[in-house]
Amino acid sequence: MKKVLVIGSGPIVIGQSAEFDYSGAQACRALREEGVEVVLVNSNPATIQTDPEIADRIYIEPLTVEVLEQIIGKEKPEGILATVGGQTGLNLSMELNRRGILLKHNVEFLGTDAQAIELAESRKLFNKKMEEIGIPILPGRIVKDYESAKQFADEIGYPVIARPSFTLGGSGGGTAQNENQLRDILDLGLRLSATNEVLVEKSGIGWGEFEYEVIRDSDGNAVIICTMENFDPLGIHTGESIVVSPIQTLTDRDHQMLRNASLKIVDSIGVVGGCNVQFAFNQKTGEYAVIEINPRLSRSSALASKATGYPIARVAAKIALGKKLHEIKNAITGTSAAFEPALDYCVLKIPRWPFDKFSRSDRTLGTMMKSTGETMAIGRTFEEALMKAMRSTEVKPPKAIRPKWHLMPATDERIYALFEAFRRCMSVDELHEETKINKWFLERVRAIVAMERELEEEKLDELLIRKAKQMGYPDSVISEITGREEKDIRESRIAFGIIATYKMVDSCAGEFDAITPYYYSCFEHENEAISDNDRKVLIIGSGPIRIGQGIEFDYCCTHAAFALKELGIKCI
Repeated sequence: MKKVLVIGSGPIVIGQSAEFDYSGAQACRALREEGVEVVLVNSNPATIQTDPEIADRIYIEPLTVEVLEQIIGKEKPEGILATVGGQTGLNLSMELNRRGILLKHNVEFLGTDAQAIELAESRKLFNKKMEEIGIPILPGRIVKDYESAKQFADEIGYPVIARPSFTLGGSGGGTAQNENQLRDILDLGLRLSATNEVLVEKSGIGWGEFEYEVIRDSDGNAVIICTMENFDPLGIHTGESIVVSPIQTLTDRDHQMLRNASLKIVDSIGVVGGCNVQFAFNQKTGEYAVIEINPRLSRSSALASKATGYPIARVAAKIALGKKLHEIKNAITGTSAAFEPALDYCVLKIPRWPFDKFSRSDRTLGTMMKSTGETMAIGRTFEEALMKAMRSTEVKPPKAIRPKWHLMPATDERIYALFEAFRRCMSVDELHEETKINKWFLERVRAIVAMERELEEEKLDELLIRKAKQMGYPDSVISEITGREEKDIRESRIAFGIIATYKMVDSCAGEFDAITPYYYSCFEHENEAISDNDRKVLIIGSGPIRIGQGIEFDYCCTHAAFALKELGIKCI
């Protein structure tokens, strides 16, 4: 194709944040690499993708069907890329298709087509397809009114989960414990759904939630780019949960079962490009069910790209043009894009909520997103990644917290409540019974609290300092716990040779040399970040997106980096 239309995601809203500028910008650059003229439409001026360096023709206009039809008539693109602009881009592309506008102007879907998107996004069609291919789903029914929902809920028993079709970030969904809650959820869910339909299904609350990020080409070749596991069990939206990659608690047999199911699902839907598959899994019984799939680049895709060093949006865009996996190079490693990433580290994501600005808001977490952004941390262990990610949120830990108020139903302070519960000598079994969080995760949190006690009670020697640093404790916290000056702590550990070393994220666990690696710190012996004497400038970013500090500062940092490179200065 010579000319392609790319639709952005519009203004940042809860559930649709800077991740889609990342995927859209990557896709635009990949298309231009292949000699394709890119026409971009987005109404958000703070994005990288609306820069002249990213696209050939840029329209900063309202994202409506009427405006898009005018642009299509003027620019006459041959294809439309529907899968890199979040739910907004996807829904608009589908509406253009439904109204016959794409057919009228001879515009084709690139990559995953309208039929596959409809099959994945429509709860009714998706559930029917899963039954055909033998993939378990939770018992559910598509409803268009409250009475039908109530009748079904009475049949299967409460609690039930309501999931509207074609909505963003779980908007309009929720868990209903009784009729009144179901009525309130349905009232909102039916209004927000683009098709005025809601799936009411049996709750799998307490089951684990797992995600598989898949890339598939038009020949049916597919690879698993990343596996992710929610710290919180089913019932809390994945965008509201702590998420860890790779999956930590599955046996190899169970992982292979879900991996095979992911590939089977993506193949049956006919996805061409990137896709995110979400599962519920009961580790006590071995039962599993597919929750949903995103037949597009999702919020998780940005996390998966950074976690693995695999440029998902770039590869997906080239696949959309008809390239096969083995014909595309991973720009980071120089290896084939058909090579599945392997991780020898632990990546952890924590959401950033706006409750510091809206202290009187309902802080309980559920199937509808409330977070505005997120932080990511990389460590050699789960504990180290967790400690780093918590610091990265730039939220002050509560001074006093009552665990029972935050554990169930969960709030944004649940992780702090878990720490406090272990300080008060609650057991892993008690907390598992209360929260249904996997015991493996609870054991990791308990280990961090156990280190606190060691630091309080034991002599601060080389072994203890090294152990604390490898668990993610900063000097300031060790100082606070031990009562020693932070300066003394730092001098002691440096004297012992306990200093930060940096490891590469290379997508292949060191099997190949990385071309453009990025780094994370840990307290081991081998340092992979080799310094040189070139001129360099350090740029400090703005951290997680929050109210008052959004994507604009990513834009500023990126342009600063571009400018420094033009001057021949290395940018860190």
